[in-house]
Amino acid sequence: MKKMSIEKQERLKRLTDRSGVINALAIDQRGALKKMIDQYKEVTSEDIIKFKQLVSQYLTPYASAILLDPEYGLPAAELREKECGLLLAYEKTDYDTKIPGRLPDLLNSWSVKRLKEAGADACKFLLYYDVDETIEINVQKQIFIERIGSECEAEGIPFFLEILSYDATIVDPSSLDYAKVKPHKVIEGMREFSKERYQVDVLKVEVPVNMKFVEGYGQVACYSQAEASTYFYEQSKVTELPFIFLSAGVSTVLFQETLRFAKQSGSTFNGVLCGRATWAKGVAPFVTEGEKGASIWMLEEGKRKSKELGTLLEGTATSIYIMICQIKLE
Repeated sequence: MKKMSIEKQERLKRLTDRSGVINALAIDQRGALKKMIDQYKEVTSEDIIKFKQLVSQYLTPYASAILLDPEYGLPAAELREKECGLLLAYEKTDYDTKIPGRLPDLLNSWSVKRLKEAGADACKFLLYYDVDETIEINVQKQIFIERIGSECEAEGIPFFLEILSYDATIVDPSSLDYAKVKPHKVIEGMREFSKERYQVDVLKVEVPVNMKFVEGYGQVACYSQAEASTYFYEQSKVTELPFIFLSAGVSTVLFQETLRFAKQSGSTFNGVLCGRATWAKGVAPFVTEGEKGASIWMLEEGKRKSKELGTLLEGTATSIYIMICQIKLE
């Protein structure tokens, strides 16, 4: 059982709501947000900074925490709701496609100490991981995570590890071919990084299936509902760490249906770090109508989606305090 210092425990509590559920808003996107804005105009750094500020200002009243990046997101952090916790991302956006293995990299001008000094309650790092890739590549990634875990432990700050699974031999992660292997990829990745050597405190993970291929949820079925339920249950049993779901850019409706399905399947997930499912449709009015149009969207649609998600989590997510009580304190 992983040990957790009192300092880490207190910081982790800042990221939860009163019931101990993590209802976090993710807007640490950099490359993805640039592409979204680029559909309408040539994006500038000021566009990215301002959009993040609007999301933080208008939507953090309905979130327990917000995830931002230190490259563009620090002005947005200053506008967040007073009681809203702060996670800061530590990874460089995207990966070098010229080098095999989707190897991770850190922001050159940041350290965990500096993220903490900037006001972070926790450090988040995104790792692309294929459990079936070569030992040479995966050992590099494992060592990388060990280093970050040690940094976070030294600074007394919780380490949130986001694992994005993939298959090095399958180009399209949304395909039926990948859907067939996704449960194995997601669950075994969680198993690996739940080991104490990595000093991870919370896992941010994908749901173990592609819901569009679950019987009754899409046109083509890869899994029966019973099979999909089994994968959700297995995912919970593979780790003793708290874990939260990412929205992976799916629609708000599908994400909400996924959380209900997870709960019905016996998943003990502890909340979400939800990004594009909440704010993605606010990009169009931001670009085409300006700050005023985006503000109206945030106050209407953004607020509605955020409140719906909070209500849904009350009935589906497991309190992180249950997990904390099971974690040995130093």
